[in-house]
Amino acid sequence: MPTLLEVKDLETQFFTQDGVVRAVNGISYSLNEGETLGIVGESGSGKSVGVMSLIRLIPSPPGKIVGGQVLFDGQDLLKLNDDEIRSIRGNKIAMIFQDPMTSLNPVLTIGRQIGEALELHLGMDKQQARERTIELLELVGIPSAKDRLNNYPHQFSGGMRQRVMIAMGLSCNPQLLIADEPTTALDVTIQAQIVDLVKRLRDEIGMAIIWITHDLGVVAGLANRVIVMYAGCIVEEAPVKELYQNPRHPYTLGLLGSLPRLDADRPEKLNSIEGLPPDLINYPKGCPFYARCNYRIDICAHEAPPLKTVGVGHKAACHVDISVAQPTTEHPYQEA
Repeated sequence: MPTLLEVKDLETQFFTQDGVVRAVNGISYSLNEGETLGIVGESGSGKSVGVMSLIRLIPSPPGKIVGGQVLFDGQDLLKLNDDEIRSIRGNKIAMIFQDPMTSLNPVLTIGRQIGEALELHLGMDKQQARERTIELLELVGIPSAKDRLNNYPHQFSGGMRQRVMIAMGLSCNPQLLIADEPTTALDVTIQAQIVDLVKRLRDEIGMAIIWITHDLGVVAGLANRVIVMYAGCIVEEAPVKELYQNPRHPYTLGLLGSLPRLDADRPEKLNSIEGLPPDLINYPKGCPFYARCNYRIDICAHEAPPLKTVGVGHKAACHVDISVAQPTTEHPYQEA
């Protein structure tokens, strides 16, 4: 499949009173047309900042994209002027945020908010936009869509608000939909409904998706490929089945070890990853996972491992082959 998006050595930093926060540190990846890419990692790993950098939504100041390229359909999004990037946002690239209540305008009706994008990007008149808005709300499963056009965000439940956000994201038939933890604030039943909805819409419309989450369970049923981020770096990238069957980075191994399993003969104790992520202002010289890793060796303390190929479509940033190595320490964590 043709490549839709190519990210090369993307770096984003925040300049604060305490120092420079290195939020995203030279990440590179690509996305094909129609593909679903999952990006996972704990809070503060750079997942959201990384994708918000793609469409230049980083608040400046204090944030700044200090290096790299974002090639979308052959053009570098980081070199476009404000009007040019605005014509792509919401049109060719749409984004769904974590909390729909803070993303929707509380004093505008749902119909007005969706219709505005249709009028702005597709040049529809008010009647055309109204009809298309009803279609979109029905598409995402809002009952009695026609009667709800004049409702305000507070008149919808959390799951319904997220469906409205998806309708808004799909309004201009984007080539790429970015979903930033869209199910985090919802209960498990509604989460499953939203994931099924996105899968169905993806298959019908054929768009590419970047799905950001800290929940590896959600990614398993949705993504074709997964990127694991830690401390602003990509530490592993693999097809989804390969990542679960053959993790090659200690951090990925730790994430998978903290998931409950349904195929175990008896309930097993879940493992936790000891310690905390590194301080992104005083960034470590070596591997960012060094302080928490129980496979570490001497070189890890002073030399950051490159992301290298370890299998077909599989890359990992680790000096140690954990598929054959034994853990060196049980509880390695040391306070910096």
